[in-house]
Amino acid sequence: MRPKHRPERITELSRLKAFTNPLRLRIYRLLYAAGSATASQLGEQVGETPSLVSYHLRKLAEHGFVAEATSHGDDGRERWWQVASEDGWGYRDSDFADTPEGAAAAGAVTRGIFDTRAAQYRTYLDQDWDKAWTDAAFSSEWLLDLTPAELAEMSDELEALARRWRERGKAAKAAGDTEDREHVSLHLYGFPFRP
Repeated sequence: MRPKHRPERITELSRLKAFTNPLRLRIYRLLYAAGSATASQLGEQVGETPSLVSYHLRKLAEHGFVAEATSHGDDGRERWWQVASEDGWGYRDSDFADTPEGAAAAGAVTRGIFDTRAAQYRTYLDQDWDKAWTDAAFSSEWLLDLTPAELAEMSDELEALARRWRERGKAAKAAGDTEDREHVSLHLYGFPFRP
């Protein structure tokens, strides 16, 4: 069964290319985690000026990935931003493989996503978390023999499971259950390989 909510599937090259800029990708990921933020707040996190971050936010907004956050009052001093959809976005390499420019953009975005995920995991490894968190954290690898259809089915099942846990966390947070609650990053990769 397909989940009710799925990430938006990018099929336009111009939209995908918005994420070939590594800083834009970092800004989007930080904004997604924060829920909403200003260019100044994001600039502090990425070590860039608010004006540069604001430029990249406007570029992301042009492509429909972020929008002004309406939940924050407009005091005229600084604009608040949020991601356009909590469901996020995704793409298939095959949608861009028919041109060298498309294949290059899809490859650059995929590598950029992997690099930011690896950096995030390295940061976790370098930080000092308490025992409850280090005991709960995990890193696993399985080597399976599957068909493309079976791998796609497993992907759907894992996505549904992650969405269920995300909704559970959101509901708990909305109910005021915030004690010892942190952002948790879950990275899953499923791909064929030949030894």
